[in-house]
Amino acid sequence: MPNAKLRLTVPEEAWLGEITRRFPETRIRVLAAIPDGLSGVGLVEMTGPTAEGVVTAMAEQDDVTDIETLQRRDDEALVQFETSDPLLLLPARGSNVPLEMPFDIRDGEVTWTVTAPTEQLSELGGQLDEFGIDFSVEYIRQEPDRERLLTDRQQEVVEAAVDAGYYDTPRQCSLTELADRIDIAKSTCSNTLHRAEEAIIKEYVQREIVGDISAV
Repeated sequence: MPNAKLRLTVPEEAWLGEITRRFPETRIRVLAAIPDGLSGVGLVEMTGPTAEGVVTAMAEQDDVTDIETLQRRDDEALVQFETSDPLLLLPARGSNVPLEMPFDIRDGEVTWTVTAPTEQLSELGGQLDEFGIDFSVEYIRQEPDRERLLTDRQQEVVEAAVDAGYYDTPRQCSLTELADRIDIAKSTCSNTLHRAEEAIIKEYVQREIVGDISAV
């Protein structure tokens, strides 16, 4: 499934864009955000020398209908707020693309990492355009389905082998020692590793072939 990294520019007329540009020294990290109809609720962590100024500025915004400081210490603040203008949540909701948390907002710029089918990523781009949010795409790459690459048992044995130094040069652990370590028969250990190695190598070769074709 495609994984994309986007860099957004919050419109200057939006309250979030105006405040973060007024206090560029402070980073706002969105830890959680929930749309609720046309409003939204957010939990944000602020870090920087003007964190207190950001909290005060937010409280003065007409579009911020409720705000509560949960924690404040030196140049940090943890704030929960509700807004009638959740600009950044609307494009994601309209395209059904889940936002990966946390994400940062600083000096009017936002970085998103999203994973979704190609059609939904395209719809997200359309929604951002519709809401007047300029954006650029830093990358789009195809992520392998790691859950299907190895079974739970294969992953457990491979991780145990790596931890034990089975793949080190020189090898720090024999197959017999590895089998004893994870309490399985030597033949079972060997067969499980072979199937896992087969899956990993085939996946690697396939990705290299796809990369070579894309570069042509």
